[in-house]
Order: sequence, then structure tokens, then C-alpha cells
Amino acid sequence: MVDRSALGFEGTPFEFPVERGKIREFARATMSDAPEYLEDREPIIPPTFLTVASWFWQEGTADVASRIDADLSRVLHAGQEYVFHGPPPRAGQTLTGTAKVTELYEKEGRKGGTMTFFVTTTEFRDEAGNLVAEARTTGVETAKAVGGEE
Repeated sequence: MVDRSALGFEGTPFEFPVERGKIREFARATMSDAPEYLEDREPIIPPTFLTVASWFWQEGTADVASRIDADLSRVLHAGQEYVFHGPPPRAGQTLTGTAKVTELYEKEGRKGGTMTFFVTTTEFRDEAGNLVAEARTTGVETAKAVGGEE
């Protein structure tokens, strides 16, 4: 069951180095052949590249998802959004990310049971402290386990 006290919780900042090789690997893995990701010496990131930060760089006290304490057998990914406040980051930059639990709310499901939604927002700032991007993730904890068991 989602811990309601998680609302507003902010993780510790974490560094996210933007590397040329990782941009290229990500672009290839997502079947992109865009030269701005593959050929440039300091390529821009693909819009969904910030997902890498959540999976590989945001850990320990920087990870706010663990604070939500949802039952993973009942959690579904409900949405992902990326907002850029100017040009996308480029290889060679080091971003500082800070994640926060920004929303918790409930809705009644069609097949009975309450669904609890949670939104985390990770802000990414450049070396000068300017906000360059945000990643918003929405998850939902269902009343029943995925597959229908109580």
C-alpha cells in the first residue's frame, strides 16, 4: 500500500554525466538513425534518454520511488513525460538530478477497487544550476495484483 507520507519527499541530488557513447548506444537501441545522435562529436540527447538516469544513476537516497513503498505486484507504469526548458542537453555536460514525489491521488477502478496514482518529477540542472529538463513518471498501484488475484 502506497505510503501517503511520501508526498513531497525529495531525494538527494545525483550527478548524471551525459556521454557521447551512451547517447549513441541509446539511439541505436531505440532504432534511431538520426545523425544528430550518431554522428555529431557532441550529440544532443534523444528526448527519452533521461530515462537512463532513473535506472542507472538515481539510487540510494536519490531514489524517491522506494519511499512510496508501493506493492510492486500491483504497480503499473501509467505515463512518462519529458519537458525541456531550452535545447536538449549535449554530450560532455554533467547534469544534476533531483527527484521528488509530486502527486498522490486515488481513482475508483471500473472493475472495483481503488487505484492509487503516484507521480515523481525529476529536475535536471546544468553545471550553472539552470533547469534544463524535467522527467515526470506516473505509476499506479491497483487494488488487485496484476493478473486479478486479491
